[in-house]
Amino acid sequence: MNNLQDYIRQHAMRTPDKPAFVVGDQRVSYKQLAQALSAGRGDKQGSGLPGLPGTLPIHRLFGDITLSTTGTTGKPKQVVYTSQMVLANAENLVEAQGFTADTTFVICGPLNHLGSLSKVWPVMLVGGTVVLLDGLKDMNAFFRAMHTAPRGMATFLVPTAIHQLLQWGSDQLAALASAIDFIETGAAPMPHDDMLRLCQLLPHTRLYNTYASTETGIVCTYNYNDGLCLPGCVGRPTRHAQVKITGDGHIACRGPMAMSGYRDDEAATARTMQDGWVVTADLGTLDDEGRLHFKAREGDIINIGGFKIDPLKVEEAARQISGVDDCICVEADSPLFGPCLELQYVSTSGQPLAKPLLARSLAARLEPYEVPRLYEHVEQLATTFNGKKLRTRSTSK
Repeated sequence: MNNLQDYIRQHAMRTPDKPAFVVGDQRVSYKQLAQALSAGRGDKQGSGLPGLPGTLPIHRLFGDITLSTTGTTGKPKQVVYTSQMVLANAENLVEAQGFTADTTFVICGPLNHLGSLSKVWPVMLVGGTVVLLDGLKDMNAFFRAMHTAPRGMATFLVPTAIHQLLQWGSDQLAALASAIDFIETGAAPMPHDDMLRLCQLLPHTRLYNTYASTETGIVCTYNYNDGLCLPGCVGRPTRHAQVKITGDGHIACRGPMAMSGYRDDEAATARTMQDGWVVTADLGTLDDEGRLHFKAREGDIINIGGFKIDPLKVEEAARQISGVDDCICVEADSPLFGPCLELQYVSTSGQPLAKPLLARSLAARLEPYEVPRLYEHVEQLATTFNGKKLRTRSTSK
């Protein structure tokens, strides 16, 4: 079979009444989905599936579509996904993470970007069921969805969403331990303490940390609930992916799941593509077992006084301080200190912590040049639409 449409038509013959999609009380069976495909519904103007008018344009499922990069380091660019790329990404995930026809996958994110959309593809490939939620705004709705089936439940959650679940819904999550087959995270680095906590709550669940982007597609994945729980590890290359580290430490990828270039942007394509490899802005290493380790995004490295500082290291240290729930380290312009580090943090009590206490605690864990000069208590951290922390430069008074 050449594309996902072929697989859907096969599922429609074998299990015609099985739900392919569930949105609230609405159900779309594989038979209905196949009929919509055959009738040519869901064209590029965005027609929806039968029973779900305007909710899920079919062209957003199967390829020959344009996806935008997240634009965290500049203006978003456009990547054209062909049906062959879609199928290669689906096969990567099915083989690496064990999707089956019994999989019921809960999706909480928008389907106009790769993070959530790419989870539809493997489910359609194997004939499982996708449950769509309107974000994670209603945690109770998420847990109700995760009770959809007695086994085979799975979901994709960005690290910030996992952190929220660990903080406010850990008991409910633990109660689902026998039903959850696997959880995948990605889009941003996951704090190691959250990784360890999730392993404790779900000892028999596969917990995947995946390396992927709009440009590269699904590249590597690592089940960190393997007894090692390696921080920063994103695993071995998936079925169709190849990975290497360039001479200057960047992660480069190639394979049928990856782009061949940006749409209508030859200059950006020339900067990113080298001899068929997509050279990313991410820094990483490959260990002796062939596992990829994500170190930092080049654009996130902060240069203060000639010292190059990884903000992830500062944040990891800050989260070890009692009373700090979450945080982000950014570069700031201060009238007093000039260019310096600022730690923006959320406290577990909702009240500011003593700045000298924060500084002393970090000084015990970090090099002197890595200790922030400025500290700002915030109610919540700013994030992008898909949960990535916004690392914008701060101008402090």
